[in-house]
Amino acid sequence: MSTRSLNLDDRLYAYLQDVSLREPPLLARLRAETAGLPMAVMQISPEQGQFMAFLLKLSGARRCLEIGTFTGYSALVCALALPADGQLVALDVSEEWTAIARRYWAEAGVSGRIDLRLGAASTSLRTLLAEGQRGSFDFIFVDADKTGYDDYLEQGHELLRTGGLMIFDNVLWSGLVADPDAMDADTRALRALNLKLRDDPRFDLSMIPLGDGLTLVRKRG
Repeated sequence: MSTRSLNLDDRLYAYLQDVSLREPPLLARLRAETAGLPMAVMQISPEQGQFMAFLLKLSGARRCLEIGTFTGYSALVCALALPADGQLVALDVSEEWTAIARRYWAEAGVSGRIDLRLGAASTSLRTLLAEGQRGSFDFIFVDADKTGYDDYLEQGHELLRTGGLMIFDNVLWSGLVADPDAMDADTRALRALNLKLRDDPRFDLSMIPLGDGLTLVRKRG
């Protein structure tokens, strides 16, 4: 038994991956290609992707929204976990990075499940609301500009159905959220989000130390 979360050293992390990771070869290839890019740190870990796929299947999600797509690893994870008639709306600003994503989505045969929308996420979210998609999403994954997280929370709340799940990535921010000397805009935005969600009666809440920290919130009625 342990009274707190384990701190994974390299040996224990390698063991975790060895005994639990079921990463398909195509996802592993995408992850390897992304690792060679200058912004590779934006990639989620494979165990985080597997956890998200588990949640999608467990919840029976059919309509998903991703805010921040990068090279498409998390989107591919989600699309593969959805039923054949499921749909993922993916929001990003980069044609360059999402061009890589499109290649892998096509190879996996899931391009038809993914509606990629390029442009500022806040604008795309407002467009979804204007299209009448309020309360229509089962699952929302947020992994984009940190100073936008509060806006994504508020618009995501409108788009999420009652009982739906929203996940925020990077909420521990390599430990900087707990460092009083770290006062950059991203860190301050994440601290504000964490405190807001702690006291937000609209959601059930769980923050877990997976990857760079994940906060899971379930929309109450």
